[in-house]
Amino acid sequence: MHLKSLQLLPQAVLAVVICLWGGAASAGTGSMTQDAYVWQRVWNQPVRESVLQHGSNFDALVVLAAEVSWKNKQPQVIQVPLDVAALAHKKLGLALRINPFPGPPSEQGAATAFLADLAAALIAEAKTNGLNPGELQLDFDCAESKLDGYRVWVQAIRRKIAPVPLTITVLPCWLNQKTMFRQLVAATDGYVLQVHSLEPPKDAQASFTLCDPAAAERAVKQAGEFDVPFRVALPTYGYVIAFDQRGKFAGLSAEGPRRSWANDIQLRETRANPGELAQLVRSWKDNPPVLMRGIIWYRLPVLDDSLNWRWPTLAAVMAGRSPREQVRVSVKKSAPELLEISLENDGGLDVTSRFRIGLSWQDVRLVAGDGLRGFSLTDDERFAAHLQNDKQPFRVLAGETKKIGWIRLSGESEVQYTLIKLEAAKPSEPAPAAR
Repeated sequence: MHLKSLQLLPQAVLAVVICLWGGAASAGTGSMTQDAYVWQRVWNQPVRESVLQHGSNFDALVVLAAEVSWKNKQPQVIQVPLDVAALAHKKLGLALRINPFPGPPSEQGAATAFLADLAAALIAEAKTNGLNPGELQLDFDCAESKLDGYRVWVQAIRRKIAPVPLTITVLPCWLNQKTMFRQLVAATDGYVLQVHSLEPPKDAQASFTLCDPAAAERAVKQAGEFDVPFRVALPTYGYVIAFDQRGKFAGLSAEGPRRSWANDIQLRETRANPGELAQLVRSWKDNPPVLMRGIIWYRLPVLDDSLNWRWPTLAAVMAGRSPREQVRVSVKKSAPELLEISLENDGGLDVTSRFRIGLSWQDVRLVAGDGLRGFSLTDDERFAAHLQNDKQPFRVLAGETKKIGWIRLSGESEVQYTLIKLEAAKPSEPAPAAR
């Protein structure tokens, strides 16, 4: 490739490149870009539909293009077959995930050359398919002591892919290695400060969170000292955390196939807190931090996610609004005397609770009925009954409708209903995980 590296471009031209990606342009207006990751290896129908339906709500989508692992120091690559039709006409970045490397990078090393060639090939393939990547993003959880070695990779890849901008994800702890970090990010066209992670909790009684707003604000302020524009990655996801009989941490599982746990394992969930993150977004919109150019959400909501936010939640938080809870009862006729009872969440917040739904009617009798999804139906009196879930809190995700029971009456009658929440899990507290 005969294109000049961005390192060699005049500063004015470099500023234009960064501006075109959405960074410098936002600084003058006080607004921030909002991007999202699409991190799935398999683009099934729910992923495609989410990209098509919600992708235009973001300034850009950064999609996982390939992941590299190492076996006997040899690279093993999983390349993601992207859905070109779904991504057409969208502002796009490619992400290259690099798993832990067994040795120090070197400028002449085979791993360095391999990664640079892979990065260039990913961009070339995307362009051949009619896509126009606005950045390549490296995601590598480097040890703090090896940032100088990582810079070798960054410089080699940046030269190889120029003029496409190269960005990297960074961990807050890297900011403490001031000299090495300054030299590392100076070799990039910008970086993404990842302020979400989960430290293994000491025991089942410990509090744990995916994103501490105070720590995030401190890291963002510290990042402003390094003279390189950056975005901040915020979480939308959750984990199921397992504890043994003694209450000690035993493992965790994330989005994906449900993991099988032993019967004596205690499970809890932790999820990104919408209210806290909405407050962060409002604060940053009102008073943009130095050199912070935007937010990138990990990750785009997909309909079959079980631990990730739904779109109504993310849409509210992106606007700086704390999502509201709004669950209601829906009674629909599926036959003249057959009625289906559902819970509908029209709000922007997932709701987990024990519910009691009271049902009443006039001049007809209850012929049959049953509860579903852990709800039981009880005949209270001649013209009334109720549905209630006693054993486990029931979750209704934002934008979701769940059928919880049915009744058959002896004739036509209008059914009145009431909804009482018997117990709610607060968004800031981990809820028991459903098995």
